[in-house]
Formats: sequence, C-alpha cells, structure tokens
Amino acid sequence: MRLSDAERQAIMEAVAESFGTEARAWLFGSRTDDTRRGGDIDLYVETALADDLPRRKGLFLSQVWRRIGARRIDLLVRHPNSPLRAIHRDALETGIRL
Repeated sequence: MRLSDAERQAIMEAVAESFGTEARAWLFGSRTDDTRRGGDIDLYVETALADDLPRRKGLFLSQVWRRIGARRIDLLVRHPNSPLRAIHRDALETGIRL
C-alpha cells in the first residue's frame, strides 16, 4: 500500500468525522500496488449515514487536505440503501481495508 501511516491515519480520522465512526473505508486502484508510482488516491467508503452525502464528501475532502495537503482523491461513497454497483464490488474485492 502506497500510503504512509500518517496519511492512512489522517484519512481514517476524516472518514469518522465526515461519515460517522461506524463507516468503513478501503483503498483501491494503483495505490494498492507497491511497484507502481504516482497516481491518485482511490477510496471507497461505506456509511450508514445517507443524509446530505454531497456535504459529507466535501467535508471529508477538506479534512484530508488540511491534514495531508492537497491530493487528487477519487471518492466513492455507498450507504446500505443504495445498490452495490460493479465499481463498488471491484473496490471491495481488490481494495485494502483501512
């Protein structure tokens, strides 16, 4: 996994603050491959909080950027009432739980 311990901790703190302490997060995409370089941070988050997801996503990004600096982050958020799409399954199958 190409995230430092500090980056991982910052992401998890921002997940808890933005999506609730019960939310779970996975890193997926190129950052899971230690042999690659660069790339954005692809995150998949499952949360039981379905209200005002656009605001929660914005809060999450601002919290992460404040902690680790501006980075390109692709964020997928799913709550239990939404369908499990192929991209969600891929993130769960290939991702690393944070």
